Amino acid sequence: MRTLIVSEFISLDGVVESPDWTFEVVEHDDAAYEIKGREQADAGCLLLGRQSYDEFAPVWPTMEEFADYNAMPKYVVSSTLTDPEWNNTSVLRSLDEVAALKESEEPGTILVHASATLAQGLAAAGLVDRYHLLVYPVVLGRGKRLFLTDGDSRQRLTLTEHAAYGNGVQLNVLDVVR
Repeated sequence: MRTLIVSEFISLDGVVESPDWTFEVVEHDDAAYEIKGREQADAGCLLLGRQSYDEFAPVWPTMEEFADYNAMPKYVVSSTLTDPEWNNTSVLRSLDEVAALKESEEPGTILVHASATLAQGLAAAGLVDRYHLLVYPVVLGRGKRLFLTDGDSRQRLTLTEHAAYGNGVQLNVLDVVR
């Protein structure tokens, strides 16, 4: 079974929406992004929600640092996308199809980037295995949050890796306990 990892830039108050603030309010530190290189090297495919796909597809194919992502299989969970134009992209219509992707014998992890709504649905369906969170020392007060705050959306997590960087960003790698 493949490991499904949700990777996010996240504020102290849990906001993941429009992460351009990560570059605007915190000094850059290359060390904090080492995890991104590991993610790209370990990923067998990229899993995105429709909005993230719409934001990434026009930009990432032109960026040399995303060459591995551009070459690998990409899956978009969407009920409306019909003809994805980004190289090697397929559409999944349901979380059941995501579960089947996890069960496949394909190599590498399944990496979810920047898709809060999708991540929430995957967590609710019990499909998330690990979180890679780069936590920024900023409180935004509003925006889409990674974790739902209504209802019973509890998940027990185990911290498996942690690092703190000179700019105040913290890496938290958390495995979901089942």
